[in-house]
Amino acid sequence: MNQNAPATDPVQRTPARVNDRRGTDSRPAMTGRVGTGFGIAIGLIAAWQALVWAADLPPFILPGPGRVAFALWDNAGLIAGHAVITLTEVVAGLIIGAVLGAATALGLALSPAARRVIRPVLVITQALPVFALAPILTLWLGYGLWSKVLMAVLIIYFPVASAFFDGLMQTPRGWLDQARVMGARPWRVLLHVRLPAALPSLASGLRLAAVYAPIGAIIGEWVGASQGLGYLMLLANGRAKIDLMFAALAVLVAMTLILYRVVGAGCDALVRRVS
Repeated sequence: MNQNAPATDPVQRTPARVNDRRGTDSRPAMTGRVGTGFGIAIGLIAAWQALVWAADLPPFILPGPGRVAFALWDNAGLIAGHAVITLTEVVAGLIIGAVLGAATALGLALSPAARRVIRPVLVITQALPVFALAPILTLWLGYGLWSKVLMAVLIIYFPVASAFFDGLMQTPRGWLDQARVMGARPWRVLLHVRLPAALPSLASGLRLAAVYAPIGAIIGEWVGASQGLGYLMLLANGRAKIDLMFAALAVLVAMTLILYRVVGAGCDALVRRVS
């Protein structure tokens, strides 16, 4: 045996084997989650149809899943056009609200004076129902896109700011002490210690924001709009087209679930990359 031959370090091979095994094990888990979600959806649809049959409900009170599916198919173009408007409002509100919330959290974490002045104001503003502001925003900004975007921003701003701020303030004390002993500047401590430690909290806030943002957009459309899924739901309800209203609602639910999954996947990828 050649004594000078470089030895293969088994420790260096371990992460690859672990990562491969982790990726393999995650596939059955993901398949199981998808199967469980599909089963729950089928069960809810079956219960919905059973309720319609058992209570003998007329279609103008509660249409069955078949009627809703037919309305969705028959009005696919109409619903898609309104869905694009609502999705634009939601995504714009989500991005703006997330940026403003994260910036506020950073400012509060870095400045004790800002915490003393701004944080109580933020808490007090949450006592005001955001939905009550929708008519005022429509009056000020009109029936266009921005009144709905601002409504979404107001709904998601505080959860993102609060979650990210809590994460920044809960950085392990040992990490901060070690960084100071090593002579790290405050901005380096923030960039390399506090921000990575707070990313899971920010991710939680963004997941909540992905669910709340459509609520803000739809409320804004209900108050005053000429486009969007909320407007279409009101229009269908006024014309007694309840199946069309439920079809628009189904598209909104699907949109929210997809947005939640996309935001969650992006947050998980960011946390893994930084960690």
